[in-house]
Amino acid sequence: MSKKGTYVAAEDRYEKMNYRRTGNSGLLLPELSLGLWHNFGEKDDFKNARNLLKCAFDNGITHFDLANNYGPPYGSAETTFGKILKKDFKKYRDELIISSKAGYDMWLGPYGNYGSKKYLISSLDQSLKRMNLDYVDIFYHHRPDENTPLEETMGALDLIVKQGKALYIGLSNYRPERAEKAFKILKDLGTPCLIHQPRYSLFDRWIEDGLLDLLGKSKVGAICFSPLAQGMLTDKYINGLPKDSRAIKDGRYLKTDKVLEMLPKIKALNEIAKNRNQNLAQMAISWILKDDRITSVLIGASKTSQIIDSIKATENTYFSEEELVNINTVLN
Repeated sequence: MSKKGTYVAAEDRYEKMNYRRTGNSGLLLPELSLGLWHNFGEKDDFKNARNLLKCAFDNGITHFDLANNYGPPYGSAETTFGKILKKDFKKYRDELIISSKAGYDMWLGPYGNYGSKKYLISSLDQSLKRMNLDYVDIFYHHRPDENTPLEETMGALDLIVKQGKALYIGLSNYRPERAEKAFKILKDLGTPCLIHQPRYSLFDRWIEDGLLDLLGKSKVGAICFSPLAQGMLTDKYINGLPKDSRAIKDGRYLKTDKVLEMLPKIKALNEIAKNRNQNLAQMAISWILKDDRITSVLIGASKTSQIIDSIKATENTYFSEEELVNINTVLN
């Protein structure tokens, strides 16, 4: 909704989304969060980016997830987001959860990557400037760094909270053993880890091998990215490889060979989804949300219709024993 060009959020937005408590904290997150990895770069359509964020918020998605190097080029997703925030969401800042990360390559030289205190503090300072923010709600270390002492990296995250630049701290892509050590250090410092962001989907279940149990035991939230396995868990590839698909247009993260290899499983899962009155993408998201240790699922979108479609997944997150057996039979 808008009045004289000014964005006014839908009044019933909080009736359209379910919220879950994040670990052992007071923070509730929407079951779906919007990731800005794609479609918010310098060359992407700014009007479309605005519409995606408005659509998400109008439907109760309060959490927008960024990282320092989202774009392309690096930093441009945060710049775009900062412009939209100023234009449309300034008065809603206290209703938003905004997160960013640092850990992958960002700028040239030895201080623009990995997990040193120098890099993390500098990167967040840059992110805050790009978004024109005083603080982010959640700041993540984006990936583990074996060459930097864990105490230094966790100490930097603790300092960031104590400086008021982030309200909460998260980790991403940490394996169970290192995550457990990190959780202990952060707890001892007085800044407990709020949430862990791993990759998780029907096609990528590594977190079931220890990490999910650790998060449940440690009362740390979980927000999962790539729930649709780069688009494989949608009906996009049921009839082959569309010319406008990610596998054809951008082979960096999804190879055509991989799609063709997984096609029999994609088709079989699609039939199970139909019997649940869901499409494959909806079932893939519902399947993740069936576990109450999961706080939120990160979706990406290039169209507002994709956001609306994904939200329908939250309406049915129950799976019968028979459905779970059938899914596991397909995957095995």
